[in-house]
Amino acid sequence: MRIRPSRLLVVDTLIALAETGVALLLGREAAAQGWPALDLPAHVLVVLANLPVALRSKAPVAVFAFVHLVFAGYVTLGYWPVVSSFGLLLTVYTVAALCPARVSVPCAVVTGALWIYGGAVTGHESMASVVSQALAWPAVLWRFGILARRSAQLARRLRREQEERARRKVAEERGRIARELHDVVAHHMSVISVQTGLARFVFDSDRDTARTALDTIDATGKEALEELRRMLKVLRAADDGAPGAPMPGLARLDEMVERIRAGGVPVALRVEGTTRPLAPGLDLCAYRVVQEALTNVLKHAPGASPEVALVYEPHQVTVSVTDDGEGVNPDRVRSGSGHGLIGMRERAKLYGGTISIGPQSDGGFAVRLTLPTSARAVGQGDDATG
Repeated sequence: MRIRPSRLLVVDTLIALAETGVALLLGREAAAQGWPALDLPAHVLVVLANLPVALRSKAPVAVFAFVHLVFAGYVTLGYWPVVSSFGLLLTVYTVAALCPARVSVPCAVVTGALWIYGGAVTGHESMASVVSQALAWPAVLWRFGILARRSAQLARRLRREQEERARRKVAEERGRIARELHDVVAHHMSVISVQTGLARFVFDSDRDTARTALDTIDATGKEALEELRRMLKVLRAADDGAPGAPMPGLARLDEMVERIRAGGVPVALRVEGTTRPLAPGLDLCAYRVVQEALTNVLKHAPGASPEVALVYEPHQVTVSVTDDGEGVNPDRVRSGSGHGLIGMRERAKLYGGTISIGPQSDGGFAVRLTLPTSARAVGQGDDATG
């Protein structure tokens, strides 16, 4: 998790105050350890060598330089080096964690050299011990700083990748919703177009039929607007509540068939097996495939007699839309690369189903979709689509 700069400053300030307090308390033991007791100048230097650590994240190199200069003056006056070493060592780690190696390596070398200088000036310890400390402490802290730097870089890279994945997911979802809108608009506009033509044709000769056609146009237009409104709510992400109306499903196939029949296309509906509720996604997927298939019949074979078959099986459900091929307009038949057909295949693949789309051997066209309705069936299913 990324720490906000204000919170990071608070944490660094608390660290600086804590180590300053510990250093001042430790300074009281200087005389007992055989070092000069800390007087006022020494206390000022201890504070100056530790308190600036509060700004280490904002200006690591500047804080490093200032703390090391203060430490050099402190040990030159002969005071106990350990008392002011906390800030010194922490700045080495900070520079290694926040700066590139070309900066942090020389800084670690400077710390080691200053440590040796302090040992040589005070002369209270053997130089062998001082040199070993001068080599060990900066190296260890530098290594920990490098590891922290790499971890931070990895965390940033992972965060960017997660953000990119999230953006892709949003884009994919918007694409799916756009295809959903395509299906909705294409179906309803096809029905409205057919009904408008019918109403115009019989307006003077058969007012009842014209009125029925206008009623169908009215109902279809309202349903189209309601679905568009629902989809736009999702796209805007402005409403966290549930949609005002339930999403369509197989339970509304009768309504769809009646709309198509009102447009002059004799659609037959056949249901086999025991009707049962499906998962919302599966239910919508099956409904949309039937909707798209019937829309294609309206567009490309208005004289055909399609049949919609819905078959419930123990572990799957199958829907098919077949027509006899009568009234096909060759100039309006598209290849299998249309958006609607692509959408049907993608829906089937999304839910682990199979779909076949193409002409029948005895004439006509068929769309058959099989969707698994249980975990076992999903495991046995084939993602491929025909």
